[in-house]
This record gives sequence, structure tokens and C-alpha cells, in this order.
Amino acid sequence: MTGSVVLWDFDGTLAFRDGRWRGSLVEALDEVAPGQGVVAADVRPGLRDGFPWHRPETGHPDLNSPDAWWDALQPLFVKAYVGAGVDDRRAALAAGRVRAHYTDVSRWTVFPDSLAALEELAEAGWLHVIVSNHVPELDGLLRDLGLDRHFAAVVNSALVGWEKPHPRIFEAALDRAGRPERVWMVGDNPVADIAGAQALGIPGILVTPGRDDGLRPAVRRILNERGLPEISPEGL
Repeated sequence: MTGSVVLWDFDGTLAFRDGRWRGSLVEALDEVAPGQGVVAADVRPGLRDGFPWHRPETGHPDLNSPDAWWDALQPLFVKAYVGAGVDDRRAALAAGRVRAHYTDVSRWTVFPDSLAALEELAEAGWLHVIVSNHVPELDGLLRDLGLDRHFAAVVNSALVGWEKPHPRIFEAALDRAGRPERVWMVGDNPVADIAGAQALGIPGILVTPGRDDGLRPAVRRILNERGLPEISPEGL
């Protein structure tokens, strides 16, 4: 692909969903039962464990289709609703609508400096690859948000079957990138993004988009460290 590649996290790094997962559950419930009165804080406890990325040491190659991936999450959503006081019938109905609400592109926002960061690095010769723990519809979200043209490849845990920080998803990203000579990982999660990449010898940059300088520190660091040592196959 190229000698210089930046691996990017997506959610929380380049863009975010208003209300996140708990917001999508509340929206789905309001569709089924308007005026239910359940708020994001009510469903939050039930979502603290049960997503694939909560068990990154365990692969899920069996969830190899979007429907299978979402079907596996239905019990989690129902549990969150029931824990918030919703009856079983309404909980099941709302759980079936979470997918449509979570992937509604109108609820997603690209951080103000994301495009500028991607374009500045691209002008300097860096190619971009997404490495994300996400839903199967990530490619569609990137397209609808106008971000897809900036990326040479998208490595999505829902399709790869492994979650960050597991080495296998990073290995998949390096393979898709053509085993480049120079690689950076940029993300907002110190464990999934940074520690996961560093375990394979990939330097990582922790960012806080939407606050302070956003992605500017990452761009400056990547552009200023032109002498970054090449990553040898033995280090991977």
C-alpha cells in the first residue's frame, strides 16, 4: 500500500454518536412506547458488560453476518431495558429497533478537526486505515458521513471477528496496509487503541477529540517524527 500508514480508531476519535449506545436504546424505546420515561442513565448499568469488545480475548468468527452480530446483542438490550423497569414485551420490541437507531447517520457527528487532520497527513504522504471495534454497518456510516474517501481500508471488528486490543485485529490491519514501513495508531482509548497497538510494536497516540487541541497533537507528532524507526516483521 505505502511506506507510511496511520491506523485510526473511529468512534470517539474521528466521530461520535449523540447519546452513544444508551441513547440509541432510549430512542428505540420511545418509538415503541412513547412517554415511557426511561432515560439514558436507567439503561446504562445493563450495558456495562455484554458487547463483543468486553471480551476481547475471545474471538467471534461465528458472528459472520450483520444479522448474526445484531442478533447476538438482543439479550443484552433486553436485559438493559428490563433492568430499567421495562416489561418483557416492550423490552423485546425495543431491542429489535436499536440497530436502526444506532446506525442512523443523522445521529452521528464528525469532530470538527477530523477532516483537516486526515487531509494534512495525506498531503504529507500518509495513507489512512480505520481499525475499529464497531457495528457491521461501519462502512456505510463512513460513506454517509463523507469520510470513506479518506481511507485506503477499513478493518472492522464486527467483520474480522476480533476486538481491539487483541493482536489479531491489528495484524489484520497491517496485512490490509501491506505491512508498511512506518505505522502510527491514533485513538481515544488507552487500552484498546494504544496498549493494543504498542503490544505489536506500533507507536500509539492518545487523543481527546472535541477538547483542547483535538487531533492537532497527533498530526504534529506524526509529521515531526520523520525519522521514526521502521517496524521489522520480527517486531510484529
